[in-house]
Amino acid sequence: MAVRDGRVGRHAGLSLLVLVCAAFLAHRHWPVLEAGAGRLTHADRGWLLVAAVATLATWGCSALAQQGAVPEPLPAGRLVTVQFAAASANHLLPSGLGAGAVNLRFLTRCGLPLARSATALAVKACAGTVVRAGLIGGLALSCPGALRLPRLTPGAWTVAAWAAGAVTVAVAAALLAGPLRRAVRRVILDVRAVHEIPARAAALWGGSFAFAALHTTVVVAVAQAIGLPQSPARVALAYLAASSAAVLLPTPGGLGSLDAALVMALTLAGSPADAAASTVIGYRLLTVWLPLIPGLVALGLLIRRRVL
Repeated sequence: MAVRDGRVGRHAGLSLLVLVCAAFLAHRHWPVLEAGAGRLTHADRGWLLVAAVATLATWGCSALAQQGAVPEPLPAGRLVTVQFAAASANHLLPSGLGAGAVNLRFLTRCGLPLARSATALAVKACAGTVVRAGLIGGLALSCPGALRLPRLTPGAWTVAAWAAGAVTVAVAAALLAGPLRRAVRRVILDVRAVHEIPARAAALWGGSFAFAALHTTVVVAVAQAIGLPQSPARVALAYLAASSAAVLLPTPGGLGSLDAALVMALTLAGSPADAAASTVIGYRLLTVWLPLIPGLVALGLLIRRRVL
């Protein structure tokens, strides 16, 4: 318990540091953010409606993917409500801990052992990672030159290369460790069990694909609403690349890290800074701030009714 508390404390400290840096950058570039917010007030209402509908559908797709990660049937209505509540909890704790804790509790309440519940979350996460990698690869091939890396000095590239090597060595060492190797083996066994049931496999991969595609649709629709001078494919590629990179920084719900990465990706692709900021503000408003309080209320009701 003490080790876990220490890890949570370190994650929280790193999250606080990233958020402080994000607040500093927001203060420094406040005129750009203000112009972006003003541009959003004159956005096309039809495209914003498309973005709102896509946002609502993301929770159903998340529930579909979670059902596909376990062979046993789960109560559909409660499962969707749990995903809605988990999304709000995810914005309070770093690195997906909030959503993971809510889903883990729900699965154990449904009768799954703790170990199998944890591997079910891992199966869903692995499927989501594979889907995102496939989407990024496909869009990168269809939009050559869309992903532009920022210009760095040779020294910065050297530091980045050493950091990547250190991460690779650390991951390899962790995979060779006994406990993690056993955990990976359990995940592989659960993946095989799920794929022996075609309906579950279809739910896992279909839900994972739809979840990523719908979040991408929200960003693209907001970009279209404000008249961002980029093709939908380039905006989609920028979002998928930025959200994948933001996972490396364990901020609550990617706040700060995803925002900065997405603005950078859009501006590197040739978008004006205020339009990029407006796109990010609109995406965050629909997917984070508007559902946050209702999601927390739903979380409280689920706990009170012992669903969690």
